[in-house]
Amino acid sequence: MNWAFLQSLLSGVNKYSTAFGRVWLSVVFLFRVMVFVVAAENVWGDEQKDFTCNTAQPGCHNVCYDHFFPVSHVRLWALQLIFVTCPSLLVVMHVAYRDERERKHTLKYGEGCQKIYMNTGKKRGGLWWTYVLTLVFKMAVDATFVYLIYHIYEGYDFPSLIKCEQKPCPNKVDCFIARPTEKRIFTIFMVVTSLACILLSFLEILYLVGKRCKELFSLSHPSLRMAETASGFVVKTMKQRAMYFQTIKNM
Repeated sequence: MNWAFLQSLLSGVNKYSTAFGRVWLSVVFLFRVMVFVVAAENVWGDEQKDFTCNTAQPGCHNVCYDHFFPVSHVRLWALQLIFVTCPSLLVVMHVAYRDERERKHTLKYGEGCQKIYMNTGKKRGGLWWTYVLTLVFKMAVDATFVYLIYHIYEGYDFPSLIKCEQKPCPNKVDCFIARPTEKRIFTIFMVVTSLACILLSFLEILYLVGKRCKELFSLSHPSLRMAETASGFVVKTMKQRAMYFQTIKNM
């Protein structure tokens, strides 16, 4: 999989993300994609080949491996990274749709016409909902895969010795996992980073909702808008006076 191509696509999301979104994207690529590509794939390698049992019974090795590892961790993480990053492209597509709509509007009514959007990348209206829904979806994907890993493998631990009684094994046989400590560390690391991404997405939703509620509250109280306008005018006037006196002093 070409992770560099995926990174180049998602880099455009930074232009429309909040500070929490930029941190989320950094965590995904530095602590999840890079660790996955550089280390995790090498640690697992051909895990079925490294899985050994103390029996020569034909088929016993395969059924025991399939029983304890029905789905590869590496493939699960690859699916998780794809599902958790691709929804961010919806934001870029929505902004591109706005840009195209604005371009057609300008061609139809001329350069001096009133714009449809003051800023096509500003999170208002449908774009705000698209952005928030992508955050909810990313949280749901991460939470689902964290639960799946726990449910499928009955925890995040890798015991050195596994007892297997699956047919056609003649009796209870001992099976051994290669590098169980390394696999345990990487599994816990990927789970912790997934939980960190869930927390960042949750904080970003709170930030967006809180900011939107504050704007709506200000719009519903004309006196607050007048006070903000007046305070802004006073600050601007004070800055202009300070610059004027500084100019005279330097002359």
